[in-house]
Amino acid sequence: MFNVSRPTLDDLPTSKQLLRSTFVALVAAIAILLAIVLPSEYAIDPTGIGRALGLTEMGEIKAQLAREAAADAAMDAARAAPAKTENASSAAPAQPQGSSQVPDDAAWRDEMRVVLKPGQGAEVKLSMKTGEQAQFSWIAEGGVVNYDTHGDDGGQSISYEKGRDASANDGMIEAAFDGNHGWFWRNRGNADVTVIVRARGQYADMKRVL
Repeated sequence: MFNVSRPTLDDLPTSKQLLRSTFVALVAAIAILLAIVLPSEYAIDPTGIGRALGLTEMGEIKAQLAREAAADAAMDAARAAPAKTENASSAAPAQPQGSSQVPDDAAWRDEMRVVLKPGQGAEVKLSMKTGEQAQFSWIAEGGVVNYDTHGDDGGQSISYEKGRDASANDGMIEAAFDGNHGWFWRNRGNADVTVIVRARGQYADMKRVL
């Protein structure tokens, strides 16, 4: 059996040292939360560091996947309920109230083709400011897709319309806030699907973000 000497009071940290260590640990934890955890997990980036490191985009992808999973679960439940036989793809299009600021006969401003392999998802967004309107039309060639027409940026998010097993969709997006507004598609089939999306109206640019 070993004889262990008991520590003296001089060997123990003082109350001041403990408080200082606790404060340093608290500050470090808050910094990690704001700069890493919130951007990467919830797409909330109050410092801007997460965007610079690419963590905010990771959080946006996670949030999108979570929304898609929730949408799939809700659609499965709706199909199983006898009183709810309407397919989600027949939901009302993302069309704002009132007259559109985009002429129906205007030429399409942008067009993008996205090839989705089985199980793959993709996201295309328009950079828009609050109240701006953009008209869109997309078709899926070679199969059907699940989709979510939505917007997100700076911790804000909104879903305009969701659908499942859809081959086409068109309508109007009116931006609820400054940020990125557009579409997420997922190919749940066994063959490649090509999504062709066209847009016109009030937006800065069209870009693929996923």
